Amino acid sequence: MRASPTRRALLAGLATGWSLPALAQHHGHSGHAAPSPRPDPLAGRFGGPFVLVDHSGKAVSDGDYRGRFMLLYFGFTRCTDTCPIDLPTIVQALDGLGPLAERVAPLFVTVDPAHDTPAVLAAYVGAFHPRLIGLTGSEAQIAAVARAYKVHRRRLTLPHHGPGEHSVDHGSLTYLMDREGRFLTLLPHKTGADRMVAVLRGYLA
Repeated sequence: MRASPTRRALLAGLATGWSLPALAQHHGHSGHAAPSPRPDPLAGRFGGPFVLVDHSGKAVSDGDYRGRFMLLYFGFTRCTDTCPIDLPTIVQALDGLGPLAERVAPLFVTVDPAHDTPAVLAAYVGAFHPRLIGLTGSEAQIAAVARAYKVHRRRLTLPHHGPGEHSVDHGSLTYLMDREGRFLTLLPHKTGADRMVAVLRGYLA
């Protein structure tokens, strides 16, 4: 099926690190104020209810974060490539937002629940930012939330792994959801902190 011009522009924008607000500006008229962020045409394809366990051991659901914008990133504590790049960016963005950051619930959802227990997550997220929330759960719970957000995850055993060791190949998008848990936009891997701040401010202000 041939993609529409709007969808082609959207996908091209995401591939180059743009988000919806940037695309809206790009298609606007110069000399006029930038339009408010519009609903993402992909809304409804990402997100949904979940029940997980936070890094303090408390059972939580998506409903616990109503009233705040959820900023979700999927990864795992033993990740050596994407997570060490994207999590510091999220942290810098939170700091760059100043008081507006109080409107955001930054969530790190593990894709490796067999290893990432609440205690393991607590040590990991605590090393990044005091407001970063680690979420884990049973394999079934993590599989369900990964499906809801269309997150690729695949367990790998590589030649250098010892007995019982493994890695996880996973998606590296950051998802922004509104105060009611509805999808707003995606931030691609390696989005810069300044760019992330600008995108978030467009929705939070």
